[in-house]
Amino acid sequence: MKTIYLAGGCFWGVEEYFQRTKGILDTSVGYVNSKKENPTYEEVCSGRTKAAEGVSLSYDENIISLKEILNHFYRIIDPFSLNRQKMDIGTQYRTGLYYTNEEEKLEFEQFLKEKQKLEKRKIVIEVEPLENFYLGEEYHQRYLQKNPNGYCHIRLPEKE
Repeated sequence: MKTIYLAGGCFWGVEEYFQRTKGILDTSVGYVNSKKENPTYEEVCSGRTKAAEGVSLSYDENIISLKEILNHFYRIIDPFSLNRQKMDIGTQYRTGLYYTNEEEKLEFEQFLKEKQKLEKRKIVIEVEPLENFYLGEEYHQRYLQKNPNGYCHIRLPEKE
């Protein structure tokens, strides 16, 4: 089992999308690279923490590869929007890939380099070291499963 950390706008939809993806074993939503220890949702929304809404994905690399996860991620976000996804605007909604080792960093960078060759506009997905990941409040975990009609900025696949 391996774990990847990413940010793709509002974490509710990103988590639910990957909950429905074969090979993803577990997900958690939280705050990535916060300047404040254990921030609250309200503090993250204020922009003062510099945190992004993020998702931790644990996956079985025998079922789904890191590159496949990155392809899914790229499909569900707008890689050209800085600090926003659809109607969600603010630095907490930026897109990012957060590495925990040099191998991951190189894979993230190579993936985005390949994607950029196919695009005319500049991709603005940040690639940064994972400094921290603080779990979001319990009501945010599996939010769209608890609230099936809740807001989601991405198109979700049918449940398997």
